[in-house]
Amino acid sequence: MIEEKFLEILPENFRHEKSFLIKKKLDDFKRLSQLSDSELNIIQKSHSLCTLNNLRKIRAIANFKNELSITPYESYLLLHCGIGSIQSLSILNPYDLKERIGRLERSLRTKTQTNITLSTLKDWIKRANEICKSI
Repeated sequence: MIEEKFLEILPENFRHEKSFLIKKKLDDFKRLSQLSDSELNIIQKSHSLCTLNNLRKIRAIANFKNELSITPYESYLLLHCGIGSIQSLSILNPYDLKERIGRLERSLRTKTQTNITLSTLKDWIKRANEICKSI
């Protein structure tokens, strides 16, 4: 998946952040995941329509994509389930994560388009643990 598509899949409420990042050529996963809080603050101050919360979400999605090699859709699903970082993913167990996803699906009254199994979740958590141990 090319990076421009990554920005395109974001919902409409990210439109200001998407346009700003595309204009500034900040549409690379690696670069987005490495943005510091101070850089996000500078972006938010220079383009007042960008929200800090949305910029942090974009950075988290890029971080999941870079570190865990999961799709942006799966990253966005993790965010909606309350997992915003590799560290928070590493402390969960696969069953709890599956329950969170199921709870989200029930509250939205929809089924996610990704086919996520317990073994997939176990693999994500294992990789997250390895990343946290290497830091």
